[in-house]
Amino acid sequence: MRRASVVVIGGGQAGLSAAYHLKRRGFADASQDQDQSARTFIVLDAAPTAGGAWSRRWESLRMATVNGIFDLPRFPKPAIDPEEPSRTAVPRYFAAFERAEGLPILRPVTVHAVREAGLDLVVESDAGEWTTQAVINATGTWTNPVLPRYPGQETFRGRQLHTRDYGSASEFAGKRVAVVGGGISAVQLLEEISRVATTFWYTRREPFFRADGFEPEVAGRETIAKVIADVEAGRPTGSVVSYTGLAWTPYALAARERGALERRPMFTAVEPAGVREADGSFTEVDVILWATGFKAALAHLDPLHLRNADGGIRMAGTQVAADPRIHLIGFGPSQSTVGANRAGREAVTALLRRMTPVP
Repeated sequence: MRRASVVVIGGGQAGLSAAYHLKRRGFADASQDQDQSARTFIVLDAAPTAGGAWSRRWESLRMATVNGIFDLPRFPKPAIDPEEPSRTAVPRYFAAFERAEGLPILRPVTVHAVREAGLDLVVESDAGEWTTQAVINATGTWTNPVLPRYPGQETFRGRQLHTRDYGSASEFAGKRVAVVGGGISAVQLLEEISRVATTFWYTRREPFFRADGFEPEVAGRETIAKVIADVEAGRPTGSVVSYTGLAWTPYALAARERGALERRPMFTAVEPAGVREADGSFTEVDVILWATGFKAALAHLDPLHLRNADGGIRMAGTQVAADPRIHLIGFGPSQSTVGANRAGREAVTALLRRMTPVP
């Protein structure tokens, strides 16, 4: 069993920000031999290469389409072709940052559980165990897709996939595709696929498109305030769109012009050749694409019993209110790239206030 003063779980933007600030505040590489009194840290990342979830985004998601990537700490992005896929541009940028900063990142390492060990914690992974004073969790959401269940779903003879399994619209050329979900990704994929296939859009609730002159900065501040209120109260957070509504982006306008935004109420059941509509009629489809979002990937923290009866985790800043040894970043109000950067710095500052002084 190895030891680190702090274990960072996850190597995406939030994890890299935390690692940067730990190193800047004097924490050494825990994978190297150090004086026993030294403060050390290690980053355990499940991905095989740099880039976090960005390396697994669909091929057609271009830098011009994403909602902006905030610079990593003191490391401005180079000029990037707006038409380059985000799944190559962002990982390249992250990898350059890791090299420039010399961060101690072990990968691919999957963390299975974090458990109590007296005043310390034990982080169990497929690369062994680490004892630590604190954990900064930055595991994001990509590995925890939301997959609804509907009667008869297992009988469907066509293809079912989630957003995270999507490659490109060309896979669906000439097919009849049910796109399920009312979020940003659902609208993006609906617009793409409707160029080459017949699409049917299903959502649980009527989608709300903002008609008030959507201003990203203003909407961002409003959203963060709402999410902070939820996490400080211990309420489970919703999707981004549940706080902001949908904007009339160029791809949303293109989908509307093509007639692809004709939303249908959710179907009631799945049958071998298609779906049973809310009105009882039947629609034949070849593919069901579940663009139903993601939830925070926190199952490895379950042994610590951090969730309340409502399924939420009450937060105070980045730290879990019930256990200040645990910090969640890239979570709740810090899911954006700018929020992830700030949360990394905030978590390190908060941990230093609580940690035993170095002799």
